[in-house]
Amino acid sequence: MGFKTDIEIARAAKKRPIQEIGAKLGIPTEHLLPFGHDKAKISQEFVAQARARQRGKLILVTAINPTPAGEGKTTTTVGLGDGLNAIGKRAAICIREASLGPNFGMKGGAAGGGYAQVVPMEDMNLHFTGDFHAITSAHNLLSAMIDNHIYWGNELEIDDRRITWRRVMDMNDRALRDMVISLGGVSNGFARQTGFDITVASEVMAILCLAADLEDLQRRLGDIVIAYRRDKTPIYCRDIKAEGAMTVLLKDAMQPNLVQTLENNPAFVHGGPFANIAHGCNSVVATQTALGLADYVVTEAGFGADLGAEKFFNIKCRKAGLSPSVAVIVATVRAMKMNGGIAKADLGAENVSAVQKGCPNLGRHIENVKSFGVPVVVAINHFHSDTEAEIQAVKDYVAGLGAEAILCRHWAEGGQGITELAQRVADLAEGESAQFAPLYPDEMPLFEKMETIARRIYRADAVLADAKIRKQLKEWEAAGYGHLPICMAKTQYSFSTDPNLRGAPVNHSVPVREVRLSAGAGFIVAICGEIMTMPGLPRKPAAESIRFNDAGVIEGLF
Repeated sequence: MGFKTDIEIARAAKKRPIQEIGAKLGIPTEHLLPFGHDKAKISQEFVAQARARQRGKLILVTAINPTPAGEGKTTTTVGLGDGLNAIGKRAAICIREASLGPNFGMKGGAAGGGYAQVVPMEDMNLHFTGDFHAITSAHNLLSAMIDNHIYWGNELEIDDRRITWRRVMDMNDRALRDMVISLGGVSNGFARQTGFDITVASEVMAILCLAADLEDLQRRLGDIVIAYRRDKTPIYCRDIKAEGAMTVLLKDAMQPNLVQTLENNPAFVHGGPFANIAHGCNSVVATQTALGLADYVVTEAGFGADLGAEKFFNIKCRKAGLSPSVAVIVATVRAMKMNGGIAKADLGAENVSAVQKGCPNLGRHIENVKSFGVPVVVAINHFHSDTEAEIQAVKDYVAGLGAEAILCRHWAEGGQGITELAQRVADLAEGESAQFAPLYPDEMPLFEKMETIARRIYRADAVLADAKIRKQLKEWEAAGYGHLPICMAKTQYSFSTDPNLRGAPVNHSVPVREVRLSAGAGFIVAICGEIMTMPGLPRKPAAESIRFNDAGVIEGLF
C-alpha cells in the first residue's frame, strides 16, 4: 500500500466551518472576520480581551540542525497540538506563515505533513490573508518616502551614503541584493546604491511580530532608524512622517489568523520571520491570544535550537514576558545518521554506529535548551525505515543526558500517534519545574552578548569582528541601545558559520561581517559568515514544478 502525499491528505480533509473552530476556544462569531469558510482573522477587541487573561502553559517545539534527511518540526508541532487534544486537553498551536521565497525556491511549501497538517494548505502557502503583502507594502512605502524626501530638497539633511533602510519583496532574487536606483536623469531623483532584502527579514515583519497592539505598532514603526546625517545623528521613520500610513496598511495584518488542523483543532498562523536572518517566531499577539484561550499552547521556533529556540528565549520571551513550561526537541534517526557521516542515498540501511556518532548534535541542543531552565523532552519523529535498534540508540543516548526520547508516529497516525509525548509534556508542564531565564542580562555590553551566544550556544572560541563593527556597537550603546538583545543571522545547517560542518563542532570562530540596528523591533542584528538577507533561487527552483494540472488543481506545491 502506497503512502498518500501531503497534498492528497490535505485535499481529503473534512474541514469544519471556521466559526466552529473559534467556538472551541470561546471566540464569538462576531469577533471572527472570515476569509472564505475555513480561515478568519480575530478582531482586535477580542484579542485584547484574551491577552488580558493569559493562563495557558506555553510549549516550545524546536529541533536539531536541519539536514536533507528531514526533521519534521512543524509536523511535530501540529501533531503535538492534536495529541494534547486527543488526551482531553484544551490545546491550540501557534506557527508562522509561509514565505513565497522558499515555497518557490527550495521547499515548495509546507504546513506540517502527513496526518499532522494545518489546512487550508494551498492558501497558507500562497497569499493566505495578505499579511506578507501588507508588510511588503508598508516597508516599501517608507522606502519611497525617504527617496521622495531627498528629491524635494532633503530638509532633514539625510546623508544618502548613510541610508540604512533598504527595500523588500517576498521572493528569492539574488539580482536585487546590491543595486543602484534612480538612474535616468534629474526627474528620477538622486542615484544611490541600495538593495533588497526578503520580506521576512524586514524590520516591519519583526515589529509586527513583537508589537502588542496598533498603538505599540505605530510607536515601534516611528522608532525605526532609517538613515544618518553627515554628523552621524540618526533620522527616524517618525521624522519622515511615515509611521501613521504604515500602521494603516498593517491594520488587518496585526490581527491573528485562525485556521485548523486536519483533526479540526484550532491553529493560529501569524507572522513569519525566518530564524536564520531574523528572530524566527510567530507573533506575540497570536501567542498571547492563544494563552488566554487554551490550557496548552504549542508553538515552534524556526530551524535548529541554536537559532530559533535561542531567539525565542532571548528575544521573544524577554520582550513579551513569556515563560515557557516545556521544550520539545525534534530529531529523526535519519538525521542522526546523516550527522554521523552517512550520505542521503544510504540512509535506508540500518547503521546503529552512525546514529550514535551523529547523536552529539542532538546532545548539544539538549544541553543548550536546558541551560535556559526549561525542561526538555525529545520527540523522535518516526520514519518507516527506522529500526528498533536505531531508535533505541537515540533513546539510550538521550537518557544518558538526563532526558527522555519518545517515539512519535503523528505523520502516519495523527494525534493518536503522539499521545505518549503529549502526556509527558502535560505532566512536565503541570509539574511547574521550569525556571526560565534568558542567557544574558539586558545590561551586558552588545559585543559581550554576541560572545555569550557564540560560546555558550555555538561552542565557539571567539567572535571575529573588525574595529569598525566594534566601534559601531559602542556608538549604539552610547545612543541608548545597549540594553537590546542580539539577533544572530547565521547558517541554519551548523552550530558554526560553515554550513557543511555537521555534528557538534568545537574550536571554531564566528565572523561577524555586518551589524544592523533594528531600533523599532528592539534588537541588534549580527550578520555572520556568508548568510544573505536576500536568498537566491536554487539551480532547479520548486517553481518549475508548480502548476495547475488537467483536473484544475494545483500540483507541485509540496
